[in-house]
Amino acid sequence: MNATARQPNVVVVLTDQQRWDTAGVHGNPAGVTPEFDRIARGGTHVERAVTPQPVCAPARAALQTGRYPTAAGVFRNGLPLPPGVPTLAGAFAEAGYVTCYLGKWHLAGEEAGAGPVPPDGRGGYQRWLASELLEFTSDAYRTVLWDEDERPVRLPGYRSDALIDAAIRFAADHHDRPFLLFLSLLEPHHQNATDDYPAPDGYRERYEGRWLPPDLAALSGEAPGGGAHRHLGGYLGQVKRVDEGVGRLRDALRSLDVEDRTVLAWTADHGSHFRTRNDEYKRSAHDASVRVPLALTGPGFTGGGLIRHPVSTVDLVPTLMEAAGVAVPEGVQGRSFLPLVGGGTDPGRPAEVFVQISESQVGRAVCTDRWKYAVTAPGVDAWNEPDADRYVESELYDLAADPYELDNLAGLASHREVAAGLRAALRAWLARVGERPAEIVPAPEREAGQRRPDPEARELPWDGLPFGHASGGPRGSGGDRQEGRDPRR
Repeated sequence: MNATARQPNVVVVLTDQQRWDTAGVHGNPAGVTPEFDRIARGGTHVERAVTPQPVCAPARAALQTGRYPTAAGVFRNGLPLPPGVPTLAGAFAEAGYVTCYLGKWHLAGEEAGAGPVPPDGRGGYQRWLASELLEFTSDAYRTVLWDEDERPVRLPGYRSDALIDAAIRFAADHHDRPFLLFLSLLEPHHQNATDDYPAPDGYRERYEGRWLPPDLAALSGEAPGGGAHRHLGGYLGQVKRVDEGVGRLRDALRSLDVEDRTVLAWTADHGSHFRTRNDEYKRSAHDASVRVPLALTGPGFTGGGLIRHPVSTVDLVPTLMEAAGVAVPEGVQGRSFLPLVGGGTDPGRPAEVFVQISESQVGRAVCTDRWKYAVTAPGVDAWNEPDADRYVESELYDLAADPYELDNLAGLASHREVAAGLRAALRAWLARVGERPAEIVPAPEREAGQRRPDPEARELPWDGLPFGHASGGPRGSGGDRQEGRDPRR
């Protein structure tokens, strides 16, 4: 099938481990995302975007298939995307698009190692310049990828610049026909060998001591190696350079006269809590792990405004397909959020988004615009078991009063009714995504003085808590280090 000239190009920019609150539109005062902010303000901004899994490979499987990680067959790192599962690239190629993948893949499985990905492990992409584990085959100024013939290619420049340059070259070579370009950057992921965030010269220094979100201010003193106090300057410097690069990419699309017919989506696979919630960087139910930036622009999204309803990034696959007029394959579990663009409604959409957690724990969570509710399966092998038949409530947060989740309300008598409603919602989600039925045991009851949820409370902005505020409540659950595995990947 040949794509028509009226069908838009689609570009997905995926960052790795980028917190939602790095963005200026979320209140960050450091000024590192002016380009993302322009996309969000002039296009469509999802206020509460949540990954379906706070670890690399499962989140990426969801972004390539529109299925939750257990349904996609990739519930943890090291598992390959199974052959035969319909993918984003396959659907666009069938519709006549030329498809290209650039950057970090992380879906070929342990047998592929860190280097080239064989053709049958590329999710159906036609053009290819990627590495299975870019964090192990590159450094800030040494970017090694493999092309379609599995030949190593070293790209010059700072790593995110080098990949964006490759994206611009692809767009320039293919702007005369509809294309799907998936640009998967490593930044702002840490460099594993050094446990550091190598920003370009001068960028770390710009942001050291500039800003620290309340959760990290409250909890970083307990984190191994000094936590975010040591790392945030480099982390924000990396985000700033990526933001500048996306600006260059958009300039290139404009110069090629295709900007107005190109959908561009920017999101992240998951966030980072900087080892404050468990002994590594993610794999928890907290917003620091699961909440990500998400903004889109282009046909169908320009002028779309703010989407306040919580949205999972698993929904991005059917959304992009619907926007491009591409048929959605059978088995896609995500739900297009196009009906929500421009202030629209979607009566059939659940009030919650659903999160699966692996490796540190077998955990599950649901998140509404007000509440976060999480459970964990005690004693279950989190590396080898995709789900469980028994969970125990571990966390309940009131996101209106406590947006940085410093006061765990699980077990409080004052919040029994809230927990019961969210427990029922979680059971419904387990059935919806094809997991086995599970018992969910309420948290042990405890009293905490005179308190009850205020149904009229409104969500506070990012700085609604005083700098360094801590409630003294329990830290989040999870964090068991898996035998023989680097939990910081």
